[in-house]
Amino acid sequence: MKVRVFLRLLLLTAIMTPISLWVGQLSYTWMPEPASAEALLVDNLFSFLTTLGTFIFLGVAGTLLYSVLFQRADKYDEADGPPIEGNLTLEIVWTAIPLVLVIWIAGYSYKIYDEMGILGPMEHMHMGEAIAAPLVSQASAMPDPIEVRARQWVWEFYYPDAGVTSTELHLPNNTRARLLLSSEDVIHGFFVPAFRVKQDVIPGRSIDFEFTPIREGTYRLRDSQYSGTYFAAMQANVVVESPENYQQWLSAAASQPPQPGLNPSFTEYQVKVENRDNRPGWQTITPAPAPLVNFPGSPELPVPSP
Repeated sequence: MKVRVFLRLLLLTAIMTPISLWVGQLSYTWMPEPASAEALLVDNLFSFLTTLGTFIFLGVAGTLLYSVLFQRADKYDEADGPPIEGNLTLEIVWTAIPLVLVIWIAGYSYKIYDEMGILGPMEHMHMGEAIAAPLVSQASAMPDPIEVRARQWVWEFYYPDAGVTSTELHLPNNTRARLLLSSEDVIHGFFVPAFRVKQDVIPGRSIDFEFTPIREGTYRLRDSQYSGTYFAAMQANVVVESPENYQQWLSAAASQPPQPGLNPSFTEYQVKVENRDNRPGWQTITPAPAPLVNFPGSPELPVPSP
């Protein structure tokens, strides 16, 4: 009897394993095309979790299906089941397996987070990382980070080395991007889906944030936190280009006089005011006016990659 049960479990495992691996590979197509080195790591973690979750789901569903098909009582059997008080082996197994899985998932997730290293050296120092000191010395020789300023409801980017301000974020491809995030009012969320990186922008703090773009193109920056009425309109293009084109853009933008930048939330608010769409009791904060920048950017949304 035990041999028969073991063979059935072995057969079920042999069926579930390739299905779980197939679903795990399929999960790579569920998100936008990865455009950063961190996105590749996140996608690997997501695929691993999807594979593991599919295996567990199939195991539970398969056990339920097996019980329904082969462990049913006879049609007119109203007798009680056997008086089983406990099974020490079973309790050890169903305690040990989840414990091992949780430790496995936690260890792999931390490994991915550590490899990403999206928080800059100062943030690691605040977290007590021993590696912070050499990172600080290396960072001193690098260009100043791009300052990302968030306010209700517009993004503004300042490049201190070139003295350029923009409402469109430009980054050189295959180069470590260093940002300094700050908020002037409430908590905002810096989130680029194609990069798989997200960081809350907290008032009163300057947060070092790093990632590495690896795919040229135009992507969309969104506010992932509900920061008020027009938070959904708080978007900006992120342009990843070759280092040569990036330097050309910086030089061209530096020669441009200040002009109003893009601010979809303020534009939407002005339309409502002009149309007298002011409903009683529906008060809202007036969006910040468009900042004066050297380069406003393109108002068009990026075209998704095929």
